[in-house]
Amino acid sequence: MNTQTLEPIIRGHPFFDGVNPALIGLIVGCARNARFEEGHILFREGDPADSFYLIRDGRVAVEAMIPQRGYTTVQTINAGEVVGWSWLLPPFKWHYDARVIKPVRAVVFDGKCLREQCEKNHDLGYEMLKRISQVIAGRLEATRLQLLDVYGANA
Repeated sequence: MNTQTLEPIIRGHPFFDGVNPALIGLIVGCARNARFEEGHILFREGDPADSFYLIRDGRVAVEAMIPQRGYTTVQTINAGEVVGWSWLLPPFKWHYDARVIKPVRAVVFDGKCLREQCEKNHDLGYEMLKRISQVIAGRLEATRLQLLDVYGANA
């Protein structure tokens, strides 16, 4: 699928709701379609963060390693949501793991390409920062609730 056909998909995704169409045009050049099978690891904590995923179909588990407990699902990401915020903030390393738990169709963005577009166009940079900040806040809240569940059970 070429980037021309990705524009309506990106524009129609809830993450980009309300973004100026001129900015969508900048974003499309950094995008590609992808499919991932169940069990596929999208990324691992500590690895270079070079992607951002709009989930179109399927489900992804965002996981954290908890000593003496192993991997714990912090948040489950479904169709209409996004995975990946570490591509935008230095040091550009993943803070969690992400594993496909139901086959995924996604639009995958090249993080470096998006950062370059954000640097060139600060309106785009501000839009991305506002939206990614909401993703980060959601992930922090999910992590907080998971920690309360894990450590509250030991109290």
